[in-house]
Amino acid sequence: MTETALAGMGMSATSAPHHRDALDIMADSALAAVRDSGLSLKDIDGIFTATAQVDLPTLALSEHLGITPRYLDSTVHGGASNLSHIHHAVSAIRDGKCEAALVVYGSTQRTMLKATGKRPAVASCPPVESLYNPLFPISSYALMAQRHMLEFGTTRRQLSSVAVAASRWGALNPAAQRRDIISAEDVTASPKISSPFHKLDCCLITDGAGAVVVTTAQRAARLGRAPVAILGSGEYSSHEGMMAMKDLVRTGAAVSSQAAFAQAGLGPADMDVAQVYDAFTINTILLLEDLGFCAKGTGGQFIEEGHTSPGGRLPTNTSGGGLAFSHPGMFGIYTVLEAMTQLRGQGGDRQVPGAAKAVAHGIGGTMSAHTTLVLGG
Repeated sequence: MTETALAGMGMSATSAPHHRDALDIMADSALAAVRDSGLSLKDIDGIFTATAQVDLPTLALSEHLGITPRYLDSTVHGGASNLSHIHHAVSAIRDGKCEAALVVYGSTQRTMLKATGKRPAVASCPPVESLYNPLFPISSYALMAQRHMLEFGTTRRQLSSVAVAASRWGALNPAAQRRDIISAEDVTASPKISSPFHKLDCCLITDGAGAVVVTTAQRAARLGRAPVAILGSGEYSSHEGMMAMKDLVRTGAAVSSQAAFAQAGLGPADMDVAQVYDAFTINTILLLEDLGFCAKGTGGQFIEEGHTSPGGRLPTNTSGGGLAFSHPGMFGIYTVLEAMTQLRGQGGDRQVPGAAKAVAHGIGGTMSAHTTLVLGG
């Protein structure tokens, strides 16, 4: 079986006074990733991308970069999309359908929000749910949090501890949008948004773009640019609207991660860092449980005890995540970029010593789609 690797990574500025349109910052991150890989644009023969702001994004980006790829993938299922792109690129490379795949995401949603009062919709509220006029998708995740609190006794302070841990990592990341360390009291003092969520339980709204290059492990090794091995991957979807979610506190992450870990021949105990999609504080709790890092119902206690914070036994969302670093609509690509950063030993003040294995996990919709990657340095 052909082994594959992440050969290069690139990211646009997370904060800029005048961001251009989404296609331009996607191109910025794509060019940075290609340069970082040691390849050139003429070597890229696969384009995988998704964004809510560009029609026919693979065609548009290919034209923008002057690439004529022989393989295209515009799969969109929210924040899991880019991880699925990597999952799909692995198969395409193994099948000989392309040799060097460029996976890209970008959004200027914050700039658009300032200019128009609206931001691009990554997903729309399902019709039946829209009758109740929810704050979509905030209210859906708030219901998951309420159910977790009811079923397992998860406390308001434990929810807050997720945001506190994220802020401690963000304080170590010069690129993070939120650099101040917050307290549990700060979270509950922030405005109530959708019970039990306060403002600081919710992700940032930012611009941003990121990209990675996927190719064979053999080719990546020849390029000599600190490749990151793709050891295992898996994806799973169970519903679109939250009303079709069979269990509000048990997610498809258990299925996608089981496939990824089995392919890698590893388990949760082998991971040095975890990067998960943390649009809301309940996400980190649910995902760490379903990825197998702690027992169901104990995620809040696990995080409150400091295990995911700097110096903890499972450093999680070491960039600051969507709660403190950046969140440009679909956060999934950033879980991969930060995993690569840690496995390459390029984390600076936030570097986890000896990080050699990582899991990156993305979600789409309302815990609807899940994709898990197991990576090795």
